[in-house]
Amino acid sequence: MDWPHDPDGEQGSEGRRQYGHAVLAKKVDEEEDFPLSAADYVEQYGDHPIRIDYETVVSVEEIFEGVEKEEFADFVEFHQELGRAMRENGYWFYEGAEQFVDGSA
Repeated sequence: MDWPHDPDGEQGSEGRRQYGHAVLAKKVDEEEDFPLSAADYVEQYGDHPIRIDYETVVSVEEIFEGVEKEEFADFVEFHQELGRAMRENGYWFYEGAEQFVDGSA
């Protein structure tokens, strides 16, 4: 797919490789963009690349296919819904700390 910019370039990840949720969140302003319409977000950024892992890049639009909410009241709600949609649709590569430590410390 021809992306409007390089997912690893300055526009895609601020000069260094960033992944998934972090890239999606950086496209909004917590103070000014809420409430935020999911349709408006996809209209503005739908063709932008989101790196999921070191070898997978998908569009914002593909990620939002799993988003159920039509509007986000605030940044926390945006994060929660995108996290849920990404986990349920295989776009979440981080398994959590419990996968790496036994928690008995």
